[in-house]
Amino acid sequence: MADDLFKALADPTRRTIIDELAEKSGQTLFEICSRLSMKHQLGISRQAVSQHLAVLEAAGLVETRREGRYKFHDLNTAPLRLIVERWLVPRTPGPEENTP
Repeated sequence: MADDLFKALADPTRRTIIDELAEKSGQTLFEICSRLSMKHQLGISRQAVSQHLAVLEAAGLVETRREGRYKFHDLNTAPLRLIVERWLVPRTPGPEENTP
């Protein structure tokens, strides 16, 4: 899972998509494409954005839901929390770590 997560985060366009979903979750593909074009001046096709969303979904960072004809994309921060808990949460030192 960590490999998929780091692969997803490695691309600047995917990080921008994550930023946009963090600002406003529950966007359609059309909304995401519009925000990338207008706000970030990214000339990227709908197909390319869709492929980026698929990578983010495979990494667990994006969840999709359908309502009628529309497919909404929501940010899921749980995988990021797992990384933080793995490396950034301070651990209590064990007996061997207390000795100089």
